[in-house]
Amino acid sequence: MCALSELATGRDAKVTALRADHDFAQRLHALGVRIGRSVRIVRRGPLNGPLQLRIGTTDIMLRRAEAALIDTDAATYA
Repeated sequence: MCALSELATGRDAKVTALRADHDFAQRLHALGVRIGRSVRIVRRGPLNGPLQLRIGTTDIMLRRAEAALIDTDAATYA
């Protein structure tokens, strides 16, 4: 298990936990980031910039600090 911010670009993983406060967890849920959903890092912004994530057919941008609060399991997609 690793944080979403540590996932390699182009790799799929399953969301296993959200270690965020209630308000941020609700925001993630509204964006489609839910436990059990598959996510992919599409690209990384330069100089520790934001991450572009793909969840289903939706792309979102998250700060790396926010992505660090999302635990994933890439082993299920190895």
